[in-house]
Amino acid sequence: MRAIVFLWASFIGSLAAVVRDVHTRAIGLALIGLLATGTVFYTIVEGWDPLDSLYFSVISLATVGYGDFTPTTDIGKIFTIFFVLAGVGVLVVFVSEVARQTISRTDRVVEERVARRREKEIAAEEAADGDTGRQPPD
Repeated sequence: MRAIVFLWASFIGSLAAVVRDVHTRAIGLALIGLLATGTVFYTIVEGWDPLDSLYFSVISLATVGYGDFTPTTDIGKIFTIFFVLAGVGVLVVFVSEVARQTISRTDRVVEERVARRREKEIAAEEAADGDTGRQPPD
């Protein structure tokens, strides 16, 4: 359970890091902009509820395509072609950056824990050497 909590906390921290970082903020904003554009477009043109429109936008960009919603108008189909072509690349870059941040954060935590454990081991060895009156080898 602790591992799951750690992974979720790391993932959420990575999302926040991507948004905070000046170099990666643009990709997050581009993804939000694409999803907002898709939501508004499908709500107006296809007449779907906003939640259904957002759902379809996310499913399309993630290339899942359940098939429960499909554009019925010609303009909707044309828009979807360009929406998916533009959005898949943006989504892949965003997900890659979040994964990179998550791996980086996890590596830092592991390195810190290993360093602390090693410091404790060294302190314990020094204490044991002091207790027996032995001098550590030079």
